[in-house]
Amino acid sequence: MNSDPIADYLTRVRNAIKANHRIVEIPSSNIKKEITKVLYDKGYIQSYKFEDSAVQGNIKIALKYNPSTKQSAIVKLERISKPGLRKYAGSEELPRVLNGLGVAIVSTSKGVMTDKEARTQNIGGEVLCYVY
Repeated sequence: MNSDPIADYLTRVRNAIKANHRIVEIPSSNIKKEITKVLYDKGYIQSYKFEDSAVQGNIKIALKYNPSTKQSAIVKLERISKPGLRKYAGSEELPRVLNGLGVAIVSTSKGVMTDKEARTQNIGGEVLCYVY
């Protein structure tokens, strides 16, 4: 049993990037699917596929690299809200990552979205992670 599945998700992606893997396979859950969709929409990953087989299913993520420099599109993935200390922010206090160049992924009452989308909809929530 995993006590923090989101941290496990981020660690698997981080490790795959360090090992220069093209594809990473992660056990599926609804929150992980939503985080994957946000990463795809913001251009941090190349593609994804949800495989709903048997009990849990898997998420296959194709990582994105710069063809000339072999540098990953994701420089850093950082978990913010942890099971032992949850971090919540209202729409006015939502963090700006790298002065707007990065993305904070926020779990709100309207679903998982970026900090910019939450600010425009004027809703706050739990700050899950930073991506840049």
